[in-house]
Amino acid sequence: MSKTDLSSLMWTEKYRPQKLGDIIGQKDIIKGISNLIKGRDLPHMLFAGPAGVGKTTVALAVVREIFGEGWRDNVLQLNASDERGIKMVREKVKEFTKWGSPVGEQEKGDMFKVIILDEADEMTSEAQTALRRMMEDAARTTRFIIICNYLSQIIEPIQSRCVVFRFTRLARDEVIDHLKEIGKKEDAKVDEKALAQVYDATGGDMRHSINIMQAAAGMGAINSANVSAAIGLSGRSRVGEIVKMALAGKFNEARAKLLELTQVYGMSEGDFMKYASQEAYEMKLENPGRFAEIMAEYDYRLASGAHPEIQMAALLAQLGRLGKKD
Repeated sequence: MSKTDLSSLMWTEKYRPQKLGDIIGQKDIIKGISNLIKGRDLPHMLFAGPAGVGKTTVALAVVREIFGEGWRDNVLQLNASDERGIKMVREKVKEFTKWGSPVGEQEKGDMFKVIILDEADEMTSEAQTALRRMMEDAARTTRFIIICNYLSQIIEPIQSRCVVFRFTRLARDEVIDHLKEIGKKEDAKVDEKALAQVYDATGGDMRHSINIMQAAAGMGAINSANVSAAIGLSGRSRVGEIVKMALAGKFNEARAKLLELTQVYGMSEGDFMKYASQEAYEMKLENPGRFAEIMAEYDYRLASGAHPEIQMAALLAQLGRLGKKD
């Protein structure tokens, strides 16, 4: 299946805004970037913020506005989470920065090429150090748009060489209004309460929201029942069961259930942490403050790149100790 066919099937791609003016939310960021583009003196930029709030969409809109229809000839787009090491930086980025001036009408002007590096916080520190040197060496001919979820995972020398834009979670009204618009264009039956349910599940992640909406529409209608099925609330109930087992000191049983949930049903460790927090607070623990400390510690370890399976097992062990104290 070609990329074009895929984009027509996936609503996230089909309805991805093409121009800066069509971006949902992030008004201050859009205004600032638009002013930079008008000046034709684009700096290196670093986009940081939660998943699904428009970082990559804004980057693609920027290069479309600069280069027009021929933007693909002048842009290298990489996903650092797929190719994390020093080899990726040296080979692909360095090779691209050796190219000549931009192709097309921009050849006449003092223009540059652009590298979009997505999920850069997944890069090793060695790769980031190499990237920093290349940003210096290629500054005359190349601009970098670096995208990450966690700004703290980007080394300071890269941050200091970029204009940093901090993206925020999208507001409820912005997400729901956009989902309504998609529903109209797809001629889908939409229950507004179900869209509110989608927002509550995703917390302002537009990409995740659209995917849930498309899954629900595939079941016949975008209503509460189908949205619940698409979100996988049954998975959340299994998370609650695992947390209760761990607190009761049933480590082996809890670990087996957790492995089943992550490896068989495909729930990510991040989603497990989110659902575990929600479920545990509803249990009204005697020591919720200590529970929060434990969750924050292991969330940080996962974000820092520690081995997920080992860390999740250790989390269950810690919850077992907490259960004994309770």
